[in-house]
Formats: sequence, C-alpha cells, structure tokens
Amino acid sequence: MASAVRPAPAELADQVAAEQRRRGLLRGPATRIGGLWLLLALVVVAAGLSVAVGTRAVDLGTVWHALTDPAATGDDVVVIRELRVPRTLLGVVVGLSLGVAGALMQGHTRNPLGDPGLLGVAAGASAAVVGAIFLLGITTPSGYVWFAFLGALLGSVAVFLIGSSGRGGATPVSLALAGAALSALLYALIRTVLITDQQTLDSFRFWVVGSLAGRDTAVLWQVLPFVVAGLVLAMVNAPALNLLGMGEDVARGLGQHVLLARVTGIAAITLLTGAATAACGPIGFVGLVVPHVARAITGPDHRWLVPYSGLLGVVLLLVADVVGRVVVRPGELQVGIVLALVGAPFFIALVRRRRLVSL
Repeated sequence: MASAVRPAPAELADQVAAEQRRRGLLRGPATRIGGLWLLLALVVVAAGLSVAVGTRAVDLGTVWHALTDPAATGDDVVVIRELRVPRTLLGVVVGLSLGVAGALMQGHTRNPLGDPGLLGVAAGASAAVVGAIFLLGITTPSGYVWFAFLGALLGSVAVFLIGSSGRGGATPVSLALAGAALSALLYALIRTVLITDQQTLDSFRFWVVGSLAGRDTAVLWQVLPFVVAGLVLAMVNAPALNLLGMGEDVARGLGQHVLLARVTGIAAITLLTGAATAACGPIGFVGLVVPHVARAITGPDHRWLVPYSGLLGVVLLLVADVVGRVVVRPGELQVGIVLALVGAPFFIALVRRRRLVSL
C-alpha cells in the first residue's frame, strides 16, 4: 500500500505563505505593492503638512519658495528650513523605526500587547538620560543622544542575558518577563533620583514626554546609521518570523536557526527603538497600534507586515505632530501626548475586534 507523501520543507513554507496571504485585506503581490505605493503617497502628504503647518502661520507660496530657492531669505524661510524640515525628516526616521520595531516585537513575543519598549530599551534609555543630567549636568537633546542610546543598548542586552539564563533559553515569555522586571527596577531608580533633585526633574520631564521639537539635523545624523542598520536586520529577519510563528520545533524542522533569528530580531529592535528613543524620548503607541493596522491589511506575513508597519508609523507620527502644533496655538502639544490621547481609545477599539489583534 502506498504511503502518504509528506510535503517537502520548501513546499510547506510556500503553503504557509499562501495561507498568510489569504488572511489579509490585500491579497496577492500586485495589490500589496499598490498598497505600498499608496502609503508612500500618504507619507509625502503627511511630510508636506508637517513642513507647511505649524504654530507660526506661513503661506504656501512662501513654503514653496523656501524649499526651492536657495537664495530665499526672511524669518519665514528660516522657520521652514531650520526648524520644520529637520523636524519632518526626524519624524520620518522615528516613525519608520518605531513601526518596524513594533512589528518585530509582536512577532517575536507572539504578544498582541508587545511594544518596542518591552525589552527594557525605553527604561534603559531613560535611566541613562537621568544619569547624564544628574551626574554630568547635560541638559540638551543633542547631548542626551549617545547616553540614551547606550542605556537602550545595555538595557536590551541585560534583558536578553536574564531571559536566556533559564533552562529553556531565550523564549518569548522569558524575554517579556525579564524586560518587565528590569523596567520596573530601572524606573524605581529613576523616580528615586527625580524626587531628590528638582533640577534633574525639570530637565528630564521635557525629554520623557516624547517630542520632535527642538531637535536639529545633528541629532538626525547621529542616529541615522543605527536606524539604517536596524532596518536592514529587520528585513533579513522578516522571513524567519513567518517560520517562528508556526512554532520553534516546526521552524527548526524547516531549517531555521532559531537562536540566530531571535538574536537578529532583538538586535534590530534595539537599534531601531534605541535610536528613536535617543532622538526624541519615549514615544508610545506607535509601535503598539501600527502593527495591528498593518496586520489587518497584509495578514501575518512579515515580509509585507514590516514595511507596511514602518510606513504607517511615519504617517501616524507626522500627523500627530501636526495636530499637536495647531490644537493649542500659539503653544504646542508634544507628539507623545497627542499619541497617548488618540492612541489609547483607538487601541481599545482594536482590542475589541479580536480578529485584528490575533497573532
């Protein structure tokens, strides 16, 4: 009697990819490529709004003149070139980083509440910034960058070492628990310093709220190499996440090196989240909400989910920043506050629709 023929690993992987495509709103490569072009168009529109709209009213003719004529002068031109353009470029980089990092984080932890800060990145960066202010007297965003990035790196390494020290190694559960424990410890130390030093509290509270304001191109160039490296690792890691989603045993059976995939993903999350946090402070909800929206569009195939999450993160962050500039004119509401006010009810609505948050 003929025995049943088992599919080869490559055939099984193709079957899984086909099933993942069927679960998204957009099905098939052609429609998904069209969706990416649409998102790129939305990014351009959001960037245009970010340059044209602000607390200071500038007519569109002056905006266009400032962008296209190198010889243009005037106060409005300075506002466009020296403030809004660097701020917009930084918003693109940070939104892209947080969106991609959120998709990777939820994929590796298999947790719909997974956030890029879950690995201790935000807590480590915050602790380093407090130390820089308290011990060294550094009070400028450009001075925080390297300390924040170093703290983010050390925090994620500590979480990985603690999470992998058990018998089962670096599992999603052990990493999440280690990240929660280390974050609680670091935030307790941060609060201890803040309640004993008023000057540190005054400086830290403007950083920790999360903002694109007050950052120049120097900050952007400092973090850009790390963002590029993180994005490359994220795209390399995306196919492995599809296999890990079927379980580690199945992934090993299909030839996937599980530990290498975990390390690559954690490195990408650390680089992306660390760079974004170092540049602008902790900005919540982008990495938490955006991957759910992208997953509803593309399905769980991370080869598409990762780029969609990045572009959606850019659109969300830039639009939220523009809203923060106009709702309290002539003042300004930091983007971290706007995202918290908008993101919380939006995420509650997503949670109520279980299909969108299933991983």
